Amino acid sequence: MVHQTLSPLVTPMSSTLPMTIPIRPHANERIGLLAGWGRFPIVFAEQARRQGFSVYCSAVAGMADDEMTKYCHKVQFTPLARLGSAIRFFKRNGVSRVVMAGKVHKQVLFDPWRIFRLLPDMRTLHMWFRYATNNKSDDTLLLAVIREFERDGITFESALTFCPELLVKHGFITKRQPTAAQWKDIRFGWDLAKEMGRLDIGQTVIVQDTAVIAVEAIEGTDQCIRRAGTLCKRGNLVIVKVAKPQQDMRFDVPTIGVQTIQTMQEAGARVLAIESGMTILLDEPEVVSLAERLGIAIVSLKSEEIQLRVAS
Repeated sequence: MVHQTLSPLVTPMSSTLPMTIPIRPHANERIGLLAGWGRFPIVFAEQARRQGFSVYCSAVAGMADDEMTKYCHKVQFTPLARLGSAIRFFKRNGVSRVVMAGKVHKQVLFDPWRIFRLLPDMRTLHMWFRYATNNKSDDTLLLAVIREFERDGITFESALTFCPELLVKHGFITKRQPTAAQWKDIRFGWDLAKEMGRLDIGQTVIVQDTAVIAVEAIEGTDQCIRRAGTLCKRGNLVIVKVAKPQQDMRFDVPTIGVQTIQTMQEAGARVLAIESGMTILLDEPEVVSLAERLGIAIVSLKSEEIQLRVAS
């Protein structure tokens, strides 16, 4: 991989990033996986199994990939609003520690027929009315899920505790680097993205010529990028994706992969700026190879660096 030191455009500073210490499993140790949409749950299950864990997966039906069955000791596809079923699955299989990975599409919460489509069980209703009636932000909902599991002695841990190698390194990920104008857009978008994260709206801001083209909300990163491409036909978009200032590393950690780069190409985006030590990079060799081929620059930065000057 490239991982060059940053050029004089941005001067590195000391890091205050969280450290993750990998866990060595005991013989036949079991770890639970609550899996949503995307490649992250598959990568985690594959890595955890390779390390010697037995992975028991409660996969969100209609969102999680069937490929989960290849890498998990046991998989149960559970409807979204059946927390009780997922809790019983883990308890039945002797799982007390669980990792959350993959996106859960919130759009279903705004379906006018959601009550009939979801058919929530009593544990989901308890979670909803106790913890989430006044605020349906990502952090609120996911913390509510964690609290409901904790009532049965099941705790959630960060996927990075088990697979710290998934964290992106600091520096230039690709040989291609941002231009001076693109650095200006990165700096412009970074604080805005942090503020959107602080408000728990989204993690991604898309900029062109120091104008905000799109901000991620309920639709997720890929759809946000596509929307930006529709709104700004001239391309040369800069994608800034960061962790929330209050980021809980157990869930909703910024994640990029091959799909991100493919979507950027469709939308005419040329630069992806991410936060080092706080972003998960899936399938790194494939991501770098595709970005190099498409002429897309990827740079991994520390928040402190953004406060420094950017070359004019």
